[in-house]
Amino acid sequence: MVSLRFFQPEDLSELSYSLDEVQDKNTSLAAKALERIRHRNTGEEFPVTALYDGMPAGFLSLDFGEDKYDLTENLKAVLFRSFSVNPSLQGKGIGTSIMLELDRFIKNYFKDCNEIVLAVNQQNHSAYQLYLRTGYSYEGKSRIGRNGPQDVLSKKV
Repeated sequence: MVSLRFFQPEDLSELSYSLDEVQDKNTSLAAKALERIRHRNTGEEFPVTALYDGMPAGFLSLDFGEDKYDLTENLKAVLFRSFSVNPSLQGKGIGTSIMLELDRFIKNYFKDCNEIVLAVNQQNHSAYQLYLRTGYSYEGKSRIGRNGPQDVLSKKV
C-alpha cells in the first residue's frame, strides 16, 4: 500500500539510495533536492515522502514558487519535481500508485491547486510513459533542460 506524507528528517536514511545512470541524470535524489529547497528558500516548496507498507520508498517535491511559471501561466498550479522511487522497489507499480495518490494528497493539503505541471526529459521513456499512464498530457510545449530537450506535461486535479 502506498501513501504520501510531508517529508520528515528521519526519512532521509531510507531515501539515501542510488539510481542507475539514466535515472540519476534526470532527477535529484532526496538529499540533493532538500539542499536545493533550502537554497531556494521560498517557503513555497514542500518535500514529500512516498511510503510503501509504511516505509519510505520514494521522494518528490511540490513547488508552488515562481519556477512553475517556466511551464505554465496558471497561478493555481504546482510544479512536480525530484521524483524518485527506491530502485529495489521499482517494477512493482509503486511509481504508478504514487502518481495516483498524489492527486488525493494535493486535494487534501492544497485545496486551491487545480493543476500539476512537470517537465520530463524526452529521452526518459519510462518516466514519460508513467506520466501518460497516470493522466498527464502533452499539449505541445517543450523546453531545453539541463540534460536536453524536455516536454511539459500537465494534469488537472
